[in-house]
Parts: sequence; structure tokens; C-alpha cells
Amino acid sequence: MAKIAQGAMYRGSVHDFPEFDANQDAEALYTAMKGFGSDKESILELITSRSNKQRQEICQSYKSLYGKDLIEDLKYELTGKFERLIVNLMRPLAYCDAKEIKDAISGIGTDEKCLIEILASRTNEQMHQLVAAYKDAYERDLESDIIGDTSGHFQKMLVVLLQGTRENDDVVSEDLVQQDVQDLYEAGELKWGTDEAQFIYILGNRSKQHLRLVFDEYLKTTGKPIEASIRGELSGDFEKLMLAVVKCIRSTPEYFAERLFKAMKGLGTRDNTLIRIMVSRSELDMLDIREIFRTKYEKSLYSMIKNDTSGEYKKALLKLCGGDDDAAGQFFPEAAQVAYQMWELSAVSRVELKGTVCAANDFNPDADAKALRKAMKGIGTDEATIIDIVTHRSNAQRQQIRQTFKSHFGRDLMADLKSEISGDLARLILGLMMPPAHYDAKQLKKAMEGAGTDEKTLIEILATRTNAEIRAINEAYKEDYHKSLEDALSSDTSGHFRRILISLATGNREEGGENRDQAQEDAQVAAEILEIADTPSGDKTSLETRFMTVLCTRSYPHLRRVFQEFIKKTNYDIEHVIKKEMSGDVKDAFVAIVQSVKNKPLFFADKLYKSMKGAGTDEKTLTRVMVSRSEIDLLNIRREFIEKYDKSLHQAIEGDTSGDFMKALLALCGGED
Repeated sequence: MAKIAQGAMYRGSVHDFPEFDANQDAEALYTAMKGFGSDKESILELITSRSNKQRQEICQSYKSLYGKDLIEDLKYELTGKFERLIVNLMRPLAYCDAKEIKDAISGIGTDEKCLIEILASRTNEQMHQLVAAYKDAYERDLESDIIGDTSGHFQKMLVVLLQGTRENDDVVSEDLVQQDVQDLYEAGELKWGTDEAQFIYILGNRSKQHLRLVFDEYLKTTGKPIEASIRGELSGDFEKLMLAVVKCIRSTPEYFAERLFKAMKGLGTRDNTLIRIMVSRSELDMLDIREIFRTKYEKSLYSMIKNDTSGEYKKALLKLCGGDDDAAGQFFPEAAQVAYQMWELSAVSRVELKGTVCAANDFNPDADAKALRKAMKGIGTDEATIIDIVTHRSNAQRQQIRQTFKSHFGRDLMADLKSEISGDLARLILGLMMPPAHYDAKQLKKAMEGAGTDEKTLIEILATRTNAEIRAINEAYKEDYHKSLEDALSSDTSGHFRRILISLATGNREEGGENRDQAQEDAQVAAEILEIADTPSGDKTSLETRFMTVLCTRSYPHLRRVFQEFIKKTNYDIEHVIKKEMSGDVKDAFVAIVQSVKNKPLFFADKLYKSMKGAGTDEKTLTRVMVSRSEIDLLNIRREFIEKYDKSLHQAIEGDTSGDFMKALLALCGGED
């Protein structure tokens, strides 16, 4: 079994089997493989129920009793993915890693993802054991083989990691933290070209605790996370390796949760990755991986394995998983704080929000107005000029262009644009030309007019706008439609959903910090209304009103504290409980509020992804988000998008839209990550 640090809690899913008898197990496996066919059920049940140390004893007993190699017999009796999984379980972890790396660098081509995963995630001790196991198994030097199969900065970083000489976590020097931040900044952002050697030295040698502080200070100093600088300064396999190192420094279990999710999402399963991780982490941190997996992807690891695999292979993987976290949102108590820290790391309050569109330098509204007039005069329309001007000016500058256009030509620019362009491009360009509050007011009006109501749009806008934005929307709505927004919402919605929207539409959310005592009371209200409190009190109507008040009027910093207190009180994530216990538009509204509080850019990244996934594109949502966030936090949204979905927003737009609409969206996107 993996060695556990003194005082640390064991977080593996596989334990030493009680009353273990190596000879008895060896006999059981021999019987299961004797005769015609094999008893695969017995094999998987026995092997997945024993620790790795116990499996090695079984191998020795098997050889002593029968003069045969157990692994060779298993290879002969089993086939396919199931065989690979069982055989990997029978090897010591270091030998298993050695075999994976040997396979990754053998033959034509190299499996860089496998090399990155193993070498970025192993501890010093595990690395030393890996090097020794490789030498023992293949009579070759691992470093020499890696040098022979890789190149450049990627090779150099792999060799550094292979040394297993990362500093210990004991003492962190604040001065050295500041020096490393400055060195990384000067090696990347401030330098023409990149000094890769500095990145390699610091990320390859400093202790985990030291680097976590470096990452925090780097964000404060530069206004961007270290991952963004790595993506901007490095490329190819070297970039992927450095990002993996950073992820493992921040949280190794989260890194593996992400790897497992990507191994199973979409069409097909990356079985080699799935097997490698389930085997290697089953006695280290599988419980933490499960917890983070459920928190991050809103489904249990167990359920995803169950739906994505089959047969004995599936049964064995599920045994290694160690159980289904069937109560959606429930936390292992000791992992509750880890879950909250995940939100804190990505909390908007700690990251400078940046749009992709800013005021143009040397702005000349007269020249822009004339260029737009020329683009629309005569036969045909010069859409390229319209797109270039409109997408590269701030909204304030666009308003100046509108005024100048009217002063010069006595014409309404919006009316001219409407007559010259059409479809999705027209919606996008006209949306950009409107002041933000008037644009939001129009989206709300459209959501409520005609047959049926577009509740998703109402929720998206009212749940995510600041007080100042909400008040501006109210004024714009009254000015444009001669009716108050509250009256419009009252006549078009009903029940608790209406009350929630009207509360949000007042724009009276508190703007102070957190109040710990009040947060504990608010968490209790949430626990009672969601029916998971130990001692519910008060009538339900009163609790519903108080719960709505908490989510609709408390400040964002305070609500983050409420969510943390909720976890401490219940071991549940409030978002998951809302999804489980509530339904309809009320559920959707509360979930949107919670997600916006946790991480607003991620909320919009999800909206954009869903607008483009599957058959067909939701152009209205895509347009609305791109228009409304382009000067606020679209750069942050881009970063969240690539982090969660493993492709850039730029790539998603290119793959899902076309023509001038695509060109305009890409201009707003502001670049490829």
C-alpha cells in the first residue's frame, strides 16, 4: 500500500483486505483460470479487493505453489481492456508507470500526453522508484530514452522533473516568492520572446507550497493567472507540460479529475488514460478525485464510468472507484473545504476582469462615420468595413459615431444599418451599436413579448447584472417602452419566479463584505428550505421568503461565505441541492444566481458552450453574451472556456458559425488562446 505521511488521512479507495491469506488467494485465482474458460468475476472481485502490497504477495505465493508466473497466466486467460486493467493492478506502481512510459516512447511516434501525466504528477519518491523500476525492467536508462525520443524545451523540462529533486515544503521565503514572481514576469510578459529556462527552473524545482504562493502573488502583480501567461508565452507539448505541472501544484486530485472527465466525455473512451489513472490513484487520492469530479462536473465519477464502459471491465473500474456518491452534491466532510477553496481560487473578486474590446486609439468619429456611410452607399454593402469599425470601437465611441453620422448626413445610422445588413450579422452589429442598458432592456422586452416567455433570457440578464447595470436597465426600459420593467415582469410571469425576478430587478443587492454571523444564519435558512437541516424551524412560506431575500439581496462576498457555511453545516453544495430539491424556473433562477456568485465568467462560458454544442446553434444567446460581455469580462470568459472545455472560444466559434457573422464574432472574441 502507498506510504502515508504521518498524521495524514488515507484517501485511497482500495484498502488492505482484512484476514488476508496470500496462499488462499493464489489458490482461488488458479482455480478461476483452470479448465475451459475462466471465472472473470472471481478474478476481478479478488484482485480489486486487495491492496497492491497484498497483490505482490499473491504473485509470490502463486509462483511458489504452482511454479508459474501469475501475470503471464492472467495475460493468457484475459483479453482486451479488462486484461490491461487487471495486469496493471498486479504490477507495483513504479513498474506500472515504467511500463506506461516504455509504451509511450516505443515504436513510431510518442504518446506525449502519457509522459506529461506521469512526470508532472509524481512525487520525488515516486520518481526515484520509477527510474529504478525502469532500469530493472528494461535494463535501460529512463533519462537517456526520454532524451532520445523528445526534443527542445519539452525534453529539458521532462529531464528536470525526472530528477525528483523538487524542494520540500518546510520553509517558504517571502523574499524568494517575490523574486520568482518577478523572474517569471520578466521571462515572459516583459520580454521580447520568452526565457523558457526561467520557467523550467522555477516550476521544475520549487516546492509546491512555495509555488502556490508564487501563483497567488503573480496574479496580484500581473492581473492574470500564471496559466494565462504560459498559454501566451509557450506553445506545443512544452506548453501542455507546464500547464499540467501548474495544475498538479495547485491540486493533483483536481488534475486527475479533469483527466478522467476528458477520457470519457464525447464519442469514444480513452481507455489507456482511464486505466492508468484508476490504477495509479486507487491507493493514493481516489476519494479526493471523486469529490472534486462531482463538484466540478455535477455527476459522480462512478456514474460516468458506469455509462461509458461495459462488462467485466466496467465492474472492475467501479470497484476501484470505491462507490457511487449517489446523493448529488454531498461532500465527504474532510473534502468540504477543498471544494470551497476551488471556488475561492477562481472567484471573480480575486481576478481583474477584462473585456476584449476597448477604446480605439486615435479615435476619429468623423472618419468612422464617413467610412460607414461609404460602406453602405450604392449597390452592395461593404460588410468588412462595417465589422472592422463596429467591433474595434468601445460602446462610448460607437455612440459618438451615431451622433456624428446624424450631424453629417442627417440620417439615422441604426436605420441605415438595418436596411443594409440582415440576419445574425444584423442582430450582432445593431446590438453593439446600442448603449448596454438599452440593449439589455430590448432583450428583456423581446423575452416577454408575443406568445410564451423566454425565461432563460430573463434569468441570464437579471441574475448577472450589477446594481448600477440593473438601475440603468430600468431607466432604459421606461424610456424606450413607456412602462416600468417591474410592471412588465409582473404581467408576464407568476408565482415565486415572478417574486425572484422583481427582487433582482430592483437593483438593491448589498455591496459590502461578508458578515460571518449573518452568513451562518443565512446558511441555516438555506438548509431548512432545502430540507436538509437537522432541526428545521419556522413555517415554509416565511422560509421561502427569507431564502429568496438571501440569494437576491446579499452581496457576492457575503454569499460566498454563506455557501461555505452551508457546506460546513450540511456537507452539501448548495447548487447541487437546489438542482435536486427544486424545479422549473425557480430552480433555474436560483442556480444562475449561485453560479454567478461562484464565478460569473464561468457561468457565461457555460452559456456560450451550450449555445454552440450539438445540432444547430443558438445564435441569439451567442450574440447576447458576446455583445454584453465584450467590454466587461470576455477575456476572463475565454480563459474559463478553454480551461473547462479543452478548446478555445475562438475555435468553437470558427467551427459553429460562418460568413460575416463568424468574422464579427471572432473580432469580438479578440484572439485565439
